[in-house]
Amino acid sequence: MSIYVSGIRLPFGEPQYAAIDEAYKRCKISHTKVKEAFVYRVSIDARRGRITQVYTVVLEGIENEQRLAEQLNDPQIRFRKADEFKPVIGKEKLKNRPVVIGFGPAGLFAAYILAKYGYAPIVIERGDKIDERDKRVDDFYNGGSLDVNSNIQFGEGGAGTYSDGKLTTRINDSRCDEVLKILVRFGAPKEICTQAKPHIGTDVLKNVVRAMREEIIRLGGDVKFRTSLTGINTQNGSLVSIQTEKGEIVCQQAVLAIGHSARDTFKMLNKDGIYLEPKPFSVGVRIEHLQNKINHALYGNAADKLKLPPAEYNLSHRENNRACYSFCMCPGGHVVAAQSEQNTVVTNGMSYHARNGINANSALAVSVDPSDFADGTPLSGIDFQRKIERAAFLTTGGYKAPCQKVADFFENRRSKSCGEVKPTYPIGVEYGRVADCLPDFVTEQLKIGIRIFGRKIRGFDDKDALLTAPETRTSSPVRIVRGEDLYSLTAHGLIPTGEGAGYAGGIMSAAVDGVRAASRILEQYAPIEG
Repeated sequence: MSIYVSGIRLPFGEPQYAAIDEAYKRCKISHTKVKEAFVYRVSIDARRGRITQVYTVVLEGIENEQRLAEQLNDPQIRFRKADEFKPVIGKEKLKNRPVVIGFGPAGLFAAYILAKYGYAPIVIERGDKIDERDKRVDDFYNGGSLDVNSNIQFGEGGAGTYSDGKLTTRINDSRCDEVLKILVRFGAPKEICTQAKPHIGTDVLKNVVRAMREEIIRLGGDVKFRTSLTGINTQNGSLVSIQTEKGEIVCQQAVLAIGHSARDTFKMLNKDGIYLEPKPFSVGVRIEHLQNKINHALYGNAADKLKLPPAEYNLSHRENNRACYSFCMCPGGHVVAAQSEQNTVVTNGMSYHARNGINANSALAVSVDPSDFADGTPLSGIDFQRKIERAAFLTTGGYKAPCQKVADFFENRRSKSCGEVKPTYPIGVEYGRVADCLPDFVTEQLKIGIRIFGRKIRGFDDKDALLTAPETRTSSPVRIVRGEDLYSLTAHGLIPTGEGAGYAGGIMSAAVDGVRAASRILEQYAPIEG
């Protein structure tokens, strides 16, 4: 049982013990009455013309904690029960080892929980392990061929491995703390457990993913790379086995964590009678600014005086029944080539743990609804995305990305070069018009959004800011529908999980959904004997 004291605002640079002292004062309690006190969350607030840090402090071991919180009658002082992760273990015997399909954040955490509690999962992943995957990506960036099974989207760690490693989420789930603890256990920096906007960075995240895989194997799991799912076999509406390109795996329980870009797998699932439906998603561009200018716009003069982290932003605007918003903001980051199909162009963003790149970038995304698709069938959103990606490829005549300065974008004229902001897309860009590969409604909504965001952050609509297109993989265009018991509506025993199934958005929520899926198996079945 704990008391959470939030909203403790201190000048930037004050030591953390000052926040803990303030928590004692607000609770009107002596240090000697508290068993343990620690900072739970800390964030930077650059509003109001000054830089402050805002803390949430936890006080544990106080007598009558709930009564004390009620007596204080302060909305920033809350009593909360401890949310320790303690899964229920079932008793029914499993005929075969459970299978985890896909090794992105959802599959990785599902496999880890299953392995930790004695279920010896079999994991299949269409791509390579980290080291080999790095080679494939580097080869593509240097002019080699695109490996459609091992790239920025597919392989150990999933698309999240080549990202900023952002762990922010809007979900309120006690499993979030457990995910953070697991990440730290395998090499992530300890501060992610207290940061309001934690991130790991691509460079560190790769080591964490590798360490988790090694532990899964040590605990009895089996990870099979370069093994694609090719079929789902059911009898009387229940899962009996899965088919892979290397043969059949008999199983009655499987976590389907295929990621949001597994288009061929969506097609196969639809053909095999797994119930799918189209869902909303977003498309747009990557926008790049000089990080130094973003710092000064958000921190003011303090950007030069204080040792502040690279500034980040989160922007949104809704107009004409459609949203335009920033997504996956990467301070000091790079735009990356994220295609997983031949003859397409796809962008994404990443940054390393230090976030020390010259540019800031983020997706500027415009909401797309199933009513925008041609026919509204389960796979029509994929066709919508693919049309944009192939148009971008045709626009540049290859894997280079269309790129345009913001000033030219507003004037609808082709860019011929960049200004002070230099593009970071690794394969190279072709200056021109990003509108040549985007639907008109997306282009118009982007113009509205950029103008509005320029009023919120000085210089966001700077003439030399760069737009690189297209960003199409913000989330899955498909939902693999599951019931309240988490199982597929048409294949009992199959648990659609994570971003690809349409039940998560980002590393943290996908990992939490993976833990949830594994827990579903744990609570019904006993560990595998031997």
